[in-house]
Amino acid sequence: MTMTTDDLYRLASDLADEHGPRACDYASRAVMTMEAEGNHDRARFWFVMLVLLGDVISHRVDPSAHITIH
Repeated sequence: MTMTTDDLYRLASDLADEHGPRACDYASRAVMTMEAEGNHDRARFWFVMLVLLGDVISHRVDPSAHITIH
């Protein structure tokens, strides 16, 4: 499965809308759990989601706008 940057930000936005700042706590716990279980690919996904959630919750990005990551 391939997700675009827009897909990832949309998912982060949905999680932030549903859970507010606690979404970052959930993502952080997912990173720690996945790393502890040796599932590094999933841990990496949740780490990226944690970064994007931080951007969305702090209003550094507008998830409805086209986003480019360099």
